[in-house]
Amino acid sequence: MNNQGTLLVVSGFSGAGKGTVIKELLKEHDNYSLSISATTRKPREGEQDGREYFFKTKEEFEDMISRGRFLEHAQYVNNYYGTPRDYVEEQIKANRNVILEIESVGALNVKKIFPEAVLVFITPPDADELEKRLRGRGTEDEETIIARLRKAAKESEGVEKYDYIVINDTVKECAVCIDDITHRKEDVLAECSADNADNIKVINQIRQDLKKY
Repeated sequence: MNNQGTLLVVSGFSGAGKGTVIKELLKEHDNYSLSISATTRKPREGEQDGREYFFKTKEEFEDMISRGRFLEHAQYVNNYYGTPRDYVEEQIKANRNVILEIESVGALNVKKIFPEAVLVFITPPDADELEKRLRGRGTEDEETIIARLRKAAKESEGVEKYDYIVINDTVKECAVCIDDITHRKEDVLAECSADNADNIKVINQIRQDLKKY
């Protein structure tokens, strides 16, 4: 295998624990980096160019779009946001694994532009656990929690096109599984419950159970 890193594109339901698993990967392994987005919004106090974001003018950003220098990009509230291809490629060539956390539509678009990317969808074991985790945050009101549960079906669109579906039973085990996937370990399917055929059934059951909302 060549001495290069991997672009790891991570998606999953709100409440699946994506952020916590990513933090565990970053804590336990020094060869992972979070993808840094470019944006046209102004820096907030304490933010540094190249750390939180790559801050660009609208003209610079649109020039990068025209030259195909984004893996994905979007516009929110009059500002552009996007994943610069150059940064990702530089990190990968330096044998670092770049983590891009993004929703499924964006993930599938990245795969079209960057076929070497490894797409991972993280899911809790069932709908009850998903609801339990959302409520366990203690940061959102009932209306927001119900809205997130209703949105979960949309978050799973295109999941069958992901390279791996990983059940997040515990954070440590899930992080180990994703690290195994990143390094293409041959026994990964047997060892970390990343068998897509079975896990798509889990996704479909969660989607069915959430219809009550």
